[in-house]
Amino acid sequence: MSWLDEQHHGTVLYVAFGSFTHFDQNQFNELVLGLVLINRPFLWVIREDSKMEYPHEFKGHKGKIVSWAPQQKVLSHPAIACFVTHCGWNSTIEGLSNGVPFLCWPYFGDQFQNKKYICDELKVGLRFDKDENGVVSSKEVKLKVEQLLSDENIKSRSLELKEKVMNNIVKGGASLENLNRFVKWLKE
Repeated sequence: MSWLDEQHHGTVLYVAFGSFTHFDQNQFNELVLGLVLINRPFLWVIREDSKMEYPHEFKGHKGKIVSWAPQQKVLSHPAIACFVTHCGWNSTIEGLSNGVPFLCWPYFGDQFQNKKYICDELKVGLRFDKDENGVVSSKEVKLKVEQLLSDENIKSRSLELKEKVMNNIVKGGASLENLNRFVKWLKE
């Protein structure tokens, strides 16, 4: 967290793909090169058991790589500009509750439906598109980051949704009231 504290407000890309996402070396290289092309600070969570080799262009990058991060704390940090995610449900909820725009890169299961919800229904994120070989290119990474960070509508919708989420979990909010009703029903 101390590294994040040193970064400017709204400048850092938070990149985290959960515990089960594995890229082949080619896709890993494209993501790495995309992060280099963006030329912005990033915090990237990469599993400790990852055997990927970093391309030589990655030397002197502006990012920080860690094997684990307290995601809720990271997403609530003012330095975070966006969340590059696999769209797992917990990550989706944490991103929404912190008002952080998404760049969606689902891997399997419900993550594809979560991506659709984030991008098409809530309109608080963008999806990465794969090329004819099924790879998200470094140019695509750069393009989508630039598009997302320049889209004021996505940023404002993300913050509006954060406010709605927070209003629902406070005393008198719909979520808390429904939970209280459910607990009362269980006790009867």
